[in-house]
Amino acid sequence: MNKSRPGAVVALAVFALAGVVFSAVSTADFIAFLDRQVHSVTCSFVPGLGAADTTGTSGCHAVLMSPYSAVLRTWTWGGVPISLAALAVFAFILFWAGDLVLRRQTADPHETGFLIAATLLPVLTSIVYFLIAVLRVGSVCKLCVGIYIASLGAFACAILAHRTSVPGSPAARTNWARHATAFLEGVAFVAVPVVLYLALKPAYADTFARCGELLHPEDRYSVRVKLTSPVGGVPAVELLDPLCPACRAFSQRLAVSGLSERLERELVLFPLDKECNWMVNESLHPGACAVSEAVLCGGVRAREVLEWAFENQAELTELGKDTNRLYTRIRQQFPELGDCLGRPAVKARLNRSLRWAVANSLPVQTPQLFVRGQKVCEEDTDLGLEFVLARLLGAPQPAGRR
Repeated sequence: MNKSRPGAVVALAVFALAGVVFSAVSTADFIAFLDRQVHSVTCSFVPGLGAADTTGTSGCHAVLMSPYSAVLRTWTWGGVPISLAALAVFAFILFWAGDLVLRRQTADPHETGFLIAATLLPVLTSIVYFLIAVLRVGSVCKLCVGIYIASLGAFACAILAHRTSVPGSPAARTNWARHATAFLEGVAFVAVPVVLYLALKPAYADTFARCGELLHPEDRYSVRVKLTSPVGGVPAVELLDPLCPACRAFSQRLAVSGLSERLERELVLFPLDKECNWMVNESLHPGACAVSEAVLCGGVRAREVLEWAFENQAELTELGKDTNRLYTRIRQQFPELGDCLGRPAVKARLNRSLRWAVANSLPVQTPQLFVRGQKVCEEDTDLGLEFVLARLLGAPQPAGRR
């Protein structure tokens, strides 16, 4: 076989190594949260140099906590992170590229052709996840961008290596057995770390899910807003602030999980805004009281008003510094609510919502979810939501409770 110029393969190995680093850091951040505590998140194009995100406001945190960061979430606590599979695939590509470099020979076109196929997988996955990040999550993770670049770079180098490869002797033909072996090697590269991850990650004990229950689940003063039509689903009560970013993210996770369709959801408004909430000294989400009134005034369109508020949180929070401007904006979007907003009746109903929370001794925080009166722990509303909720939905119905 003729001697070669290994530059393209060396570059491919470098991109694969970069993919390993970015995927490993992302996987480490994911695993850290499996102890059900809050941790900082790495969000830098150069892992280790940028400051970690300790506030949960970065794109990396949003992507990590999104329903798309892992698979098999209802089957195992936290699910299996996509970044772990990415790490394994990049390690496999690095292994193959390293083998070709160490041999110091021009790879056979069939070998480089296999490399193209191997690097095509992370490229296609990167395209899909970039679209999900932009269109569904609404944030882009810097670590993910590093993975995207590594994927595209490795794919481009594989094509270049293939174009500059030199065929061997006429007897050299496609070795399907070798390709089958290489494919099985790739499967093993992914399967082994996944099995180790499942074996070594923290277990979820049933005692973890015991975070209390509603002391007075009844709705004597009609403060709850129905988000779904009563179709015999499992009763669930959500306590949230319509201008709370965490509430919006939680709502998105719940919707994407597919489990919300099995819930008969009711909403209790709990705005963290001192304009109406005497339990807070400062407004964490200015304007939340006015927007909460809009949801209560919405009637059958309450869910539509809530979703609009989620989609326009930044604008509404800014307008919330001037309640009159905020009322005007809401009336522009929903003219039919004009006669209800700001009236004593809706303000009294919102006040009763707050008193309902007090009667149930609920902490001053949002979001909170109760399924059949049992609280979903705050620690389980992010990575473990699908797993815990699936278990609660499968639990026997308590006697006498709906």
